[in-house]
Amino acid sequence: MEYKTRVLTEEQKQQFETEGYLIVKGLFTAEQLAEIDSTFEDISHQVIPGYFEPDLLQEASDPLKRYPRVMHPHRFHETAKRYMLHQPVLDVLADLYGEEALAAQSMFYYKPPGARGQALHQDNFYLKVEPGNCIAAWTAIDPADEENGGLLVVPKTSTYEIVCPDLSDAKESFTTHYVKPPKDQKAIPVVMERGDVLFFNGNLIHGSYRNKTKDRFRRSFICHYANSSAMRIATHYRPLFRADGTAVELETNPNGGPCGVEYDTPYVH
Repeated sequence: MEYKTRVLTEEQKQQFETEGYLIVKGLFTAEQLAEIDSTFEDISHQVIPGYFEPDLLQEASDPLKRYPRVMHPHRFHETAKRYMLHQPVLDVLADLYGEEALAAQSMFYYKPPGARGQALHQDNFYLKVEPGNCIAAWTAIDPADEENGGLLVVPKTSTYEIVCPDLSDAKESFTTHYVKPPKDQKAIPVVMERGDVLFFNGNLIHGSYRNKTKDRFRRSFICHYANSSAMRIATHYRPLFRADGTAVELETNPNGGPCGVEYDTPYVH
């Protein structure tokens, strides 16, 4: 059955195909963003073993010890699952895939002042979606720019093969992997307003700056999706979910893992 476009223009789809990423505005209302705010503010004061394990005493010198990323909040919080399955986002994904999307992962990054960034990497190195690819929907909960650690993308690398990463700089990245951009191609900043959603291909090389501000968080709600015709995905992302919340069990793809492996040793300024 031929797929009919729902929400994107041909120009938007062409940009995603050519550049590997696309910013879409207006997918969340002010009330919905406020609900995301309050949900993750509540979570930030808890310890949720296996998903969010902060140092609530704030004794560590690394701000990410107090505000680590929340992994898979959809597995323990219904509001997070509801926004992972947010229909306006799923409509865009259906246009980009040309078929329905399956939700594979949710994350929330607080990225407090002074926090390290995440070195350049490729998402499908971890998700291992086959056949097809993963797509990320990266929602800016705070404005994101070069000062507070906004995203970097290397345009047109969505057609670049998945490569074995090098070791990152532990002083600047909280994760260990680094993918060097192809020759003559550079990472550029993606400046986003609150509520903007950046969609990008699983092969696109991307990362983020350190948060250089003293008083601005760079919060983001990030979900990963697979095309509904995919057969395999890494174990870490199973089960996936349809728009109505029903679980889907794809075959296990060996290897893969969480999006970025964190350094185990404490960061010392």
